[in-house]
Amino acid sequence: MAEEAHALAIDQVVQKALDDANVSESDLSAVAVTIGPGLSLCLRVGVHKARKIAKVFGLPIVGVHHMEAHALVSRLVNKDLDYPFLALLISGGHNLLVLAQNLGEYVQLGTTIDDAIGEAYDKSARWLGLDIQKGGGPALEELALEGDPNSINFTVPMRQHKDCNFSYAGLKTPVRLAIESRNLCTDDIPISSATEEDRQLRANIAASFQRIAVLHLEDRCQRAVEWALKMRPSIKNFVVSGGVASNQYVRTRLNHIAEKNGLQLVSPPPSLCTDNGVMIAWTGIEHFVPGRFEDPPPADEPDDMQYDLRPRWPLGEEYSEGRSVSRSLKTARIHPSLTSMTQSSLHN
Repeated sequence: MAEEAHALAIDQVVQKALDDANVSESDLSAVAVTIGPGLSLCLRVGVHKARKIAKVFGLPIVGVHHMEAHALVSRLVNKDLDYPFLALLISGGHNLLVLAQNLGEYVQLGTTIDDAIGEAYDKSARWLGLDIQKGGGPALEELALEGDPNSINFTVPMRQHKDCNFSYAGLKTPVRLAIESRNLCTDDIPISSATEEDRQLRANIAASFQRIAVLHLEDRCQRAVEWALKMRPSIKNFVVSGGVASNQYVRTRLNHIAEKNGLQLVSPPPSLCTDNGVMIAWTGIEHFVPGRFEDPPPADEPDDMQYDLRPRWPLGEEYSEGRSVSRSLKTARIHPSLTSMTQSSLHN
């Protein structure tokens, strides 16, 4: 279904982007396209379209790492953001803490063991009967403003693990149990039809969930800042990007972490936090300028060619203190990291 939706939309989306920018394909210098990580069926739709344009107009191609794009789009809007910097990338599918040493060179300090924070927000919003047309995260954040964040005693995940990895699967179950134990019929009664008392109970659950979900972020980020400064004492900036970075409560709490450690919090505007074409184009430019791109596809390239897709593609090498035993069991069919590929190409 996802592949079909991509295939139905892509031609109009690309045409609209060109029209809105008032350019045609012949004005382009190169084509940037996400090649991973992600669902290979969906990646293939984008790569096929990109190669088709590149073939017809003789344009070089830049294959982009989706998570690197989230990290680098901050450099588009903050011209003085230079390497090295610490980045937290938070979205529906990913939680990632990386030390960005240079373009294409990252040290992974922590990652998602199971569910990402964005998914926990979305699931909780759905269970609370919120209107999630504009996203579960924004709906839950808005309701949480009406609630008491200390009303329910949820437990901060993984406090006993002294690393920078994230786990949100264990926080979702207590949220569901809190809803059930208060006999809230959220499946049948949306928030818009709830009584005042019912709405307050839901707001309390939302606020309590958000406080603990973000406390987990704060714990991990504080440790990551310490590790990063140990490796690169010259770090001045803490970048927070990805869909969840548009959450104002998240930004405010993480700004405390940055200030406490003498760092500047840098975050793109909300429109560039969620997945967007600008971040892919910008990362394409970053790599295109120093000459990291593929030549245009040959004119006789077949339409059914097997493309280089990287569904599971780490951004950087794992920091030794941050290794997760539970994650190391899930390394089957994983692509070499972007960092190892960058270093290998520099040596060549």
